[in-house]
Formats: sequence, structure tokens, C-alpha cells
Amino acid sequence: MSHFTSEDEALLQSMLRQLLQSVKEKITGAPSVECAEEILLHLEETDENFHNYEFVKYLRQYINNTVGSVIEEETEKCTSAQNQGEVSGYDTLVQHVTKKTRESKEYREMMHALKNVMMVVVESLINKFEEDRMHNKEVDSKTKKERQSGYYTDNCSDSDSSFNQSYTFMSQEQLQLLVERLDPIQPKEVRQEAVETLCFAPPSDILNSESWPNLRKHLTMSLSDPDGTFSVRLLNEYQKEAPSSWIRHPEKYMEEVVESTLSLLSVKHESSPAVSPDFLSPVYFLALLDIKAVWFKKWTHAYYSRTVVLRLLEKKYKSLINAAVQQCLDYFEFCKAAVNKNSGVSDFSQQHCSDKQNFSYTGPELQYVCFVHSLCLLGRLLIYKQGRNLFPVQLKNKKDSVSITDLLVLFTQLIYYSPRYPKTALTMHTDSYSPASLVMEILQVFCDQTGCAAECLYKDAVIDALLHPVQSLLSGTEVHINCLETTLIEVADTLARIAAVEDGLSLLLYGENEKTAREDSPAAVHVIIQFTKKLLHDDISLLSGSEILPVVKGAFIFVCRQMYRTCEGLQMLIPYGLHESIGEAWKKTSLLSERVPTPVTAVDSTSSVSLESKNILLWEETLLDALLNFSATPKGLFLLHSTGAMNDCVNYMFSSLSKKIQTNDYEEFGNRVIVTQIATTPTGAVALQSSGFIKALVTELWALLECGKDDVRITQPKSTPVEPIDQSCRKSFLSLINLLSYPAVFELLSKQDIPNKPIYSLREVPTDIIDIIDRLIILNSEAKIHSLFSYEQSHIFGLRLLNVLCCELNTLLLLETQYKVSQVLLTAQEENVTETSEGPGDFIIDGLSVERNHVLVRINLIGGPQERILPLRVLDKGSDPYPWPMFSSFPLPKCYLAEIPRKSEFRQDKDLDKLLSLLKSPEKQTGWRESCRKQFCKVMKARPDIISGTILAELIEKFVSHLSESRSDCYFSMGNYKATDADVKTESLSSVQQLGVEMTVRYGKYLNLLKENAENGLCFVLMNCEKFLKQQQRTVESPLCCLQEHCAGYDWFASSVFLIMSGDREKTFTFLQRFSRLLVSAFLWLPRLHISVHLPITTVESGIHPVYFCSAHHIEMLLKAELPLVFSAFHMSGFTPSQICLQWISQCFWNYMDWSEICHYIAICIFLGPDYQIYMCISVFRHLQQDILKHTEAQDLQVFLKEEALHGFRVSDYLEYMESLEAIYRPMLLKDMRNIRVQNT
Repeated sequence: MSHFTSEDEALLQSMLRQLLQSVKEKITGAPSVECAEEILLHLEETDENFHNYEFVKYLRQYINNTVGSVIEEETEKCTSAQNQGEVSGYDTLVQHVTKKTRESKEYREMMHALKNVMMVVVESLINKFEEDRMHNKEVDSKTKKERQSGYYTDNCSDSDSSFNQSYTFMSQEQLQLLVERLDPIQPKEVRQEAVETLCFAPPSDILNSESWPNLRKHLTMSLSDPDGTFSVRLLNEYQKEAPSSWIRHPEKYMEEVVESTLSLLSVKHESSPAVSPDFLSPVYFLALLDIKAVWFKKWTHAYYSRTVVLRLLEKKYKSLINAAVQQCLDYFEFCKAAVNKNSGVSDFSQQHCSDKQNFSYTGPELQYVCFVHSLCLLGRLLIYKQGRNLFPVQLKNKKDSVSITDLLVLFTQLIYYSPRYPKTALTMHTDSYSPASLVMEILQVFCDQTGCAAECLYKDAVIDALLHPVQSLLSGTEVHINCLETTLIEVADTLARIAAVEDGLSLLLYGENEKTAREDSPAAVHVIIQFTKKLLHDDISLLSGSEILPVVKGAFIFVCRQMYRTCEGLQMLIPYGLHESIGEAWKKTSLLSERVPTPVTAVDSTSSVSLESKNILLWEETLLDALLNFSATPKGLFLLHSTGAMNDCVNYMFSSLSKKIQTNDYEEFGNRVIVTQIATTPTGAVALQSSGFIKALVTELWALLECGKDDVRITQPKSTPVEPIDQSCRKSFLSLINLLSYPAVFELLSKQDIPNKPIYSLREVPTDIIDIIDRLIILNSEAKIHSLFSYEQSHIFGLRLLNVLCCELNTLLLLETQYKVSQVLLTAQEENVTETSEGPGDFIIDGLSVERNHVLVRINLIGGPQERILPLRVLDKGSDPYPWPMFSSFPLPKCYLAEIPRKSEFRQDKDLDKLLSLLKSPEKQTGWRESCRKQFCKVMKARPDIISGTILAELIEKFVSHLSESRSDCYFSMGNYKATDADVKTESLSSVQQLGVEMTVRYGKYLNLLKENAENGLCFVLMNCEKFLKQQQRTVESPLCCLQEHCAGYDWFASSVFLIMSGDREKTFTFLQRFSRLLVSAFLWLPRLHISVHLPITTVESGIHPVYFCSAHHIEMLLKAELPLVFSAFHMSGFTPSQICLQWISQCFWNYMDWSEICHYIAICIFLGPDYQIYMCISVFRHLQQDILKHTEAQDLQVFLKEEALHGFRVSDYLEYMESLEAIYRPMLLKDMRNIRVQNT
């Protein structure tokens, strides 16, 4: 490729010419040759089309073909060295490869060939240029003779000659010739051509020439010529072009230009009786040429010039701003008067609708042009902080000054008071110059600028102005608005943009003064939601029958959606029942869509039937999308279920996502959050399954894991993955983790058998979660192993997935009882040994055995961060790469159990004695509960270690006993139930419960809390709890698996109480009976409300627990307010705080905290209130903030939160923080928690 043919030279010449033509303006504007060279050298940085030039493409391909193999070879060598620790860092790699490539023989040959061919190409171009120049000289000479002879005609033009398409560096003789041509005595045509020729000469050549003094004199005379050919638009053109080059000149030059221009625009006519009132200031002429003030936009775009412009406006030329504001006020008054008369505006709008071309402007037209110019200038000015500092302004004819807020209110009022489509002589566009469109453009820019929006838009007065037409329609007052529907759509668009930003949302929800409601008028959210409901019920008479009414409805639904997608927004909307209104509208529309006749092929697609069906389907999708977005929050998802549209919404979502996947537009964080929320509920999981979403996810995973991409031509072998889970599969891995929360696992896997087929075809692709477990996790046959192309990689994927799933203890119990996971892994370990003459030898240490060892320890040991030791899944350097003992049978090696620290000797504590005496007092004095609470906090802060064991048991037992006897403290009725005989057989419990008992007792014995035969005691407690709670359960007909069980999962809270009571079954059960009367039992003891009569039937049928739609919902709301970075990290990860919190709470933080901290968690919720469960989770997130941010960046947040224990977290350390949260949020939270019995809370 180093040899170039004559064809290559011709091609290169053509491509180089094209490149130079494209950058002609940049080069000719350079003041010197050196500057032109600099421009070309930095072209890649400054020209966005650089990589699209054919010359650049050709060079890239040539370099790749010549030295590409060298680069690949050196990269491979360096990567290999990097893996061995010889080279480190990306920068080092790049430097090394670059150095080696430049030293290679191929590179030297390539550069030599390139230099040779480019010399030939450039020489040819120069020769061609000289030929063109000589030709042009001859043409000029001939033209001059013809003109002198009188043969000049208008048709002779050199606009298409090569002269205009080349770079012209003029000689002194040529410039002198131009001076002669510009002489005023020359004919107009000659002077005009001379000016045009002068435009193509480099400014540096002209300014440095000997002819410049005379040339300047003649040029000035030409520019002042009354003939418009020479003078029109030049000032404005200069205004727009100057900013692109004045950074190359001294700052003083730019300041002179700016000040001269502002001084000119400030010229005013001092009115006197002797002077005509028809005087027009320069601003009017400028506005005619540049109606949208593009010159001002360009002048303020760069900081370099913006500071000068704004400084001069502030110090010397503020009158320009005053005049612009006055223009807007005058035009508004005109519009308002015309609207009230219901005549003038209409006339103005239709005044110039004819196709006849006008060559003059009327007075109103001129005023309108100046108004548009002023509006655009002010809109640009307010973007900048320094520009906003110019306000307020004081007008001569106005007593009060005009503030930024006043101006924004004025802009907003222009949306609905100004004429809609003014077709004037200055434009043939229908809407681009209408005040409403211009104001909308300005407001949209403001919405995108954080500082600007806060100072300009986020004001109650501005929002009130935006909502004026909405308020008028709600109140039924007379509405004088042009194009009402269009106005409403534009208002909704602006409100939606405001609601999309946190500060804007807060303004709509609570008003300008944060969360304190205004007395004079309700917050905007109430007006918006009432109007939206009226729209949905077709209760706005002025809009009835409008063709674009569905668009108006959709626009306001979208505003509401921006609010109810957030927890705090949903809280404000719940009382209005918007989800019910949207649900009803969807049901009506879905009935209509079923009745719409199927379009016939022969019928024209634009027929009324076809158009009607499209509109109905579009409206149905709008409503489904609105309903779907309720599922962005836990409580919103609960409300969505009550509408009965869950399945349809999930089907719509899957259909939409499928289309977005095809257009590579799936990386929208909001969609992944919605999927995760939906998957955390039983109904949502079933809907995802039936929609085909899970099948698509599993199929995509299998294609990435086992098949690879068939459509990619393989030029070299695929590199072996360095990470346990390859980067290509990580997204699918995280999606599965998001999907497989315990509620979803129970619905998808409960009572599902593993296929365990004798033969698996290589083309057999899994389509369900059970298939993933069968093909990737439970590899208990040769047939399964041989069916995998990438056995080790795929099995490691399955083991990593199993490891995360088993962190949720209920999932672990389900998988262990149904599929005997432990035994499968132990068998695999047993078979993975070296063979010796004496029999089985040592365990083979490989990727799979290390993964299995980790999973086996995790799923067979219960304990917090200081109670169990999990083996690492990486090899160490040195002689002993894996020091962790492997095993193929139980019990586990003792090295995985941490030693329990000895309890410090109990010392008497006055605060504790006081607390105990309060609890023992038979007569509860006034404020007894609050006194107990304060004393408990005092002890927790001073000596948290003593609130454990028998002392903790006594504290909670007495406190709950007293509360359960107080009618005001009881939330549930207890019912009559007496425990059955103590002789309970374990066969009475399900296999899941039995395994849970085994794990609990093993943990209790490790903690020295239980004695032998404790299993019977715990079985007694669990069985009696089941019978006791069964008395308060409903009979529900539902396809959900969780509602067909008395308890969908193990009772971790009852087990925790059993350990606190040191295995005393009577004490435990008596405590639980009393505890069941308190509100806190609904949130700490999850089985308490399973299919309970205490909940509305719709709540029960959803299978969604109050811990999810109440506690987890408020956790997300507080997290956003208290720890916004953590909340954003969750959103970016596509994961939800609600899912991990539901997991923590369901298993009482087992495996995440040490036993002492679990006891403190239970104690603070009982003593301080159920809302402390929420504060507890917020405290955990605060403790983990830095880790969460780090793992969000590493894209493994879900894995980290599920797998890792809460290292270093102590409840007592965060008690003061929890108390501060209580002071702010308790009234709202307790009110919501007490409302769980209310329909659709």
C-alpha cells in the first residue's frame, strides 16, 4: 500500500481540493499565513465535520492498512505483559504502543510514501491555482476593455468562475486596480463588482497594502452610497460576523465596536413641536434586518465579549433595556385591549394573509417587528446572571419598577393574550414569529438553565400567570383567549418542563416558600390535578367537541405524570384519585378500540374510519403509559394494581421496550427502575411473565452467554473473559437480579420442578427462570454440562446468580427445599478432586470450585459481619493461593465461624434501673409512654451493649404488655386463642418452615442463646402463630401462589423474638399475641397481615404488603430528600431502594447485621414507634453512602447491597440522626401507617 498510482494522486488531489474548499472561510479569515497554518493544524478540534471529509477518511484507511497489524501486535504484547504485572495503566499502554509503532519499518515506509505523493499533489494544486489566476487576469482585462468599449452587459458575471472558488492573495497592482474601480466616477456596476472582488481578498493583505488609504476613502464613500446595493444590511452582517474573529484582535478593538454599536442604538429623538413625529430610532432599522436579535445572541454567546456587552449595558446604555421592556409592555397592552374588545387582535392577525408581496411596512407592523426584536433580546439577556442583575428597571411612565418576575409574568401572559398566527410582510411562516411561539422558546431555554430557572421561573407569580387560563376554566369565568386549546397545550408543556426538575417540582407541590402552603391560593399541583380530572371526565364545556381535546388531555396528564412519578408528588395527588380517573378513561377507550372495525386493504388508509381507529389507539397508549408510570414508586404501583390495568400496562411496556431495543434506545434509567419496582410484587412478576418480558430477557442472556453474535464476522478468536462475568453479559446479570426478588421468585418457581432432561439439544434455548436454574446452576448431569458451549463461563454466571439470590433468606429456603442446592454443590465438590493411587486426593482449585465453596459457606451459615467469615473468590499471590479449606460434606469447617466475643460483666446502671422501674410501675402516670421512650433513648446512647439478652427481653415484654392493655395504643383486635399442647411434631410444618427452624436453632446455639431440643420450642411457636393468625385471615380466590399459602415465607421476626426470649416458647408466644395488637406489628412482623381481614380486600388481592407500599415508599421519599446522591445512584443503577429494604426488613436484617444490632433494631421500633423502621433504613443508606456511590460507578450496586453485610453499622451511633428525622417526618409517616386499613391508601 506504500506505492501510489497516478489514479491515487488524482484522487488525493480531488479530495484535498474538497477539504480546502470546505475550510475556505476559516483560512481566508486568518490575519496571517502562520494563523492559517494553526487553523489547519487544529482543524480536528474546531471542525465538527473533520472526520467526514473524504481526505481524512482516505488517510485513516491508508494508515490502518499499513500499520494496523503493527498496532495490534504491539497491543497484544503489551496486554500480555500487563497481565503479568510488567506494564500498568491505560496511558502507559497507549504510550508504549505509539512509541513502538513509530519506530517500526512499516511506519517509516508509510511516511516516506505519503510525503512523496503529497508533494506531487500539492505541486499540482499550486500549478492549477496559477493557471486559474492567469485565466482570471485575462478575463478581467477582457472585461475591462469591453466595459470601456460599452459592450458590458448584466449577464456577464464571474460568480461561477474559479476566481470566486479559489484563495486569492492579491498583488499591489491588483489592489491599485480595485482602488480605481471604486472611484465614485465609475459606473455603478463596476464599483459593485470591485466590492465583491474585495470580499475575497484576505483582510491582512488589504490593510497592509500601500493602496489602503485611498482604498479606504473610496470604500467609505461606496458604503455611504444611498443605493441599497452597497449599504443595506452591512451593519447587521458585521454584527453577526464580528464575534467569530474578534478574539484575534486586541480587546480594545472589540470594546470600541460594542460601544459604538450600543451608542448608535441608543440614539433617540428629542421630541419637539417643530420636528416630525415620524422619526425612527436605529433600533427599528436593526429590528427589520434581524428580527430575532441574532446579533445580540452572538455577542453574548462567548464570555469574552459577553462581559463587555453586559458591563456597558449596566453602566452607560441601560436605556436600551428600558426601551425593550417598554416595547413589550406596549405590545401587551395593545393585545389585552384588543382581546377585551374581541376585535383588534383578530384584525391584526388576518391583516396580511394575502399572497400579495408588500414592499413597505405599516406603523403597527413596524411596532410589532421592534417588539419581537425586544422580546428576543430580553429573553437572551435573562439567561445570564450579569444580565439578570440589570433588573429591576425603572420606566418613565411607570411608577413601580419592573422586576424579573414582572417581566416573566408579562411574557407568560403574551402566550394567551397575543394573536396566534400573524402573517406579516416580513415573514411567510405561520408561527415562527408569533409572540406565543417566541415566548415558548424563551421559557424552554429558561427551563434548561438551572440558575436562570430558579431566578426567573420558579416564582409563585409566574406559575399563577401560567395557570390563569386553567383557573378561569375551572372557576367557569369568561375566557378571552386566542386558540384556547393551543394555549393550554403550551402551558402544559412549560409546566411539564418545570416539574421535570427537582426545584421546579417542589415549587408546583408546595409553592415558592418551600413546604409552607400559601393562604391566598392553593399550590399549583391542586389546580393542575383538578383540571386534569375535569378534562378526563369531559367536564370543560368550552373544550367539548374540540378535535385536539385528546392532545390537551395528554399534555396535562403528562404534567401530572412528572409529579406522581416521585414519592412526594404522589403523596399530594393521592387524595384526588387520579389513578381511578385515568383507569376509567382507559377502560372506556379499550372498549372503543375493540369495536373499531379492522381497516380493509382496499380502503384508502386516510379514510375517516382508519384515522379514527389510529386516534383511539393512540389515546389508549397515552392512558396506558400514564398508568404505567404510577409504578415508578412503591405506592404508585399499589395504586396501579387497584385499577386492574397491571397486565395491560406491562404488555404495553414490553412492546415499547422491544421497539426501543431495536433502535438502541433502551438505556433509559426510568424504564429499568419501573421494571425493578414491578418485579418486587407478586402481581407484577406474573405480569412480566405473561407479557413475554422474562422470556425475552432469558433468550437475550443465552444468546450473549452461549451463542455470541452470529452477524459479526470473526477475524480472530474471542478473548477469554478476565472477569467472572463477562462485560457483555453484565447487563443481563443485573437485570436478572433486579427481577428476582423473593415475591417474584415465589410466583415463578413455587412448586416448579427442575426439568432434568436426559438429553439437551445444543439448539435448545432456555425461555424461563426455571430453565436458567436447570441449565446454569443445577448442573447435576453430563447431559447438562455437554449442552453448554462455554461450560465454565456459563456455570460461573449461574453460581454468581445463585449467590446473590441466596442472600435473600426466603429465596434460599425455597431453592434449598425444592432443588437441594447444597447437596448438588457438595456432590460437585466431591467429584472435583485429584485422582491418586490411594483414592480421591485433594480438591482441585479452579474457578468453579472456588465459586462453589463461597456459595456453600454463605447458604449454610447465618451471621452478621462479625459472626461469620466468607471465603474470598479470588486467588492470592504466593505459595498458598487459596488458604480457605474446601469441603464436600457437613458440618462446615470451624474456621468460617467467628469467635463470639465474651460479654462484658454486667454493671449496675442508674438509667437502666429507672427505665425498669418505669416499666414495672402498676399505675401509668401521665406521659408514661413518653417517659419510657426518653429513658430508653438515654440508655441506648450511653450504654447500648446492656440492651440485650434477658434485659432486652424484660424491657420489650413489659412495654408491650402495658401498651396492649391500653385501648388507645391498640390498633388491631387480638381475638381469642389459646396455645395448643406443647407436644408439637415438626411434621405439622412445611419443609420451608422446618429448614428455617434448623437454621434458626443453629444460629441460636452459635450465639449461646438456645439449649438442646430448642427445635421443638420454635416449632411450637411457629405452629401456634400460624393457627392464631389464620383466625384473622381471609379466604381469597386468586391465581397468585402467595395467596394460596398461609404464609409465603419463613417467619424471621417470630424466630428473632424466640432468640431474644432465650428459647422460652410460652414467653415468646404470649409476647407475640400481645404484640399483634399494636400498629408496629404490621411492619415488623410481616406474616401478621398476610391475607388479613384487617386489610381491604383489594390490598389483600394485590399480594403487596404494607411494608412495601408504605414503609418502602416513604424510605424512597426520605432518601431523595435526605441523601439525594444516594437516591440518584439507585436511579442510575436501575435498582430501587424499596427492593433491598423489603429484603432487609423481611428477614429482620439477618445476615446483614450482628445479633446485637438486630436486637437494637427491634427494640427501637417497639419503643420509639413503627416509623423508626424507615429512619433505620435511611441511616443504613447514610452509613453506606460512599460505598453506594463507588459501586454505582462500578455498575454492581445491586450485587454489593445484596451480598455485603453492613460492616461497621451500629444502631446507637445513628440514634440522634433518627431522632432528627422523626422531628421532621413523624406526623406524615404515622398518619400514612395508620391508614393501611383504608381502601387505596
